[in-house]
Amino acid sequence: PVMAVEQPVKLQLYANLILLDSLLQEMFWKAVVQGTSRLRVLFTTTRSFSSRNVVKTLSSRNMLEDVFPRESGHALASLLESPQPTTVYAGFDPTAPSLHVGNLLVLTSLLHFQRAGHRVVVLLGGATARIGDPSGKNSERNELGQKVIDENIQGIRGDIERIVTNHQQHFWTKERGELAMVEVVDNETWYREMNIIDFLSSVGRNLRVGKMLNRSSVKGRLESEAGLSLTEFSYQAFQGFDWLHLLRTRGCRIQLGGKDQLGNIMAGQEIISREGEVEVWGVTIPLIVNEEGSKFGKSAGAPVWLSSDFTSPFSLYQFFMRLPDSQVTPMLQYFTFLPVGEVEMMMEKHNLSPEKRVAQTCLARNVTLLVHGQAGLEEAQATTDILYNQDSKVLSSLSLDQARAVFTGAPFLQRLFSPGLTVLDLAVKVGCFRTEKDAMRIIRAGGFSINMVRVSNTEEVLTHGKHIMENGLTVLRVGKKNHYIVEWS
Repeated sequence: PVMAVEQPVKLQLYANLILLDSLLQEMFWKAVVQGTSRLRVLFTTTRSFSSRNVVKTLSSRNMLEDVFPRESGHALASLLESPQPTTVYAGFDPTAPSLHVGNLLVLTSLLHFQRAGHRVVVLLGGATARIGDPSGKNSERNELGQKVIDENIQGIRGDIERIVTNHQQHFWTKERGELAMVEVVDNETWYREMNIIDFLSSVGRNLRVGKMLNRSSVKGRLESEAGLSLTEFSYQAFQGFDWLHLLRTRGCRIQLGGKDQLGNIMAGQEIISREGEVEVWGVTIPLIVNEEGSKFGKSAGAPVWLSSDFTSPFSLYQFFMRLPDSQVTPMLQYFTFLPVGEVEMMMEKHNLSPEKRVAQTCLARNVTLLVHGQAGLEEAQATTDILYNQDSKVLSSLSLDQARAVFTGAPFLQRLFSPGLTVLDLAVKVGCFRTEKDAMRIIRAGGFSINMVRVSNTEEVLTHGKHIMENGLTVLRVGKKNHYIVEWS
């Protein structure tokens, strides 16, 4: 029999493992921020690709909701495990200028297929955006104009291409093999060649209205006060034909989507089976909700976007830093590529000192790096250091553009420096206060800061190195949130 390890020895071994893991994590993120990639191999396996059976991978990470049809799940497993890669697709209708955090689970799921050596197609619904998917909606969407749709497509395509590139650069190594290119297509390109007679005579014959009416996305709306328009009712026919078209042109045998898309996926499978094509499958993933049961991905009621034009890297970073402990484990499984065992170790480490938010920090770093790349992560961490850690060294190293990114929306002014300028003079010239009387009262009460350091002496004379940083900037703050950037000449 093997002698049992004494409890103190066990604890010491475990503590050593936690310390080693902490050191490796710190080395990795330091390397990322410094722009090197040598240490990425510490967090990747030596085999060429992940398990080819992606359904098994998704299930192990609690990212799998269902497989349709269930009875042929074993055939899907055989297809995925065969030597030849297969093709999977997922679609987004361009109803907004950017994807949001709630959409990120679809993208990370697709990336798991890519990591397993399969081909990935992302469909943008330039045509179907004009129709509107009734799934999960209480009322019909407002009709979008073509110009708006085109602009939205451009923004969403940018989100997808950036995330795919960041994944390849920061979460994959060439030693593991070449990843297949992710193709982004727009269904407007094939619908513009069709007329309504062609569509109904081919696609319409392969759908049964009884089944369409019984689908939850349709039934819920039919029973609602808003009802369901013919336009929305036809949506599942269009999504079904999209799948048939992608099967014939790109070999897409798997469609991936949120669980609210199951009805549309079933419509596609029905069309394809009646056309006598090869067997196809739908794979659905969970819809993420917060602790209150509301849709995940909103901060103060507003969506957290994946484009920095609408949500800064810092705001994305802080969104994940603020997640409650109860949500961190699933989010690490959903949005990072850490092995499940590493996620479990991370949570064990986190639970030793929850106040340090080790797991949230790991999650925020991974997601920000995936969505915004190294530059975005650097910006988010610099902003965090300045705003929360009062790091004047980081502040003085910022360029003007970086400072404006950190203090989003802060007024920017250029001023000519003159000897003898006081704190009060500066505050009044910049326009931080309505009157000089207000300035004197608030500054003396401690409500005014220069370069993140509180200043209460209104007669203090400005000096280089203290009030004017090495980068030629001065950052003023009134209260907790009102910032002003001054560039000196």
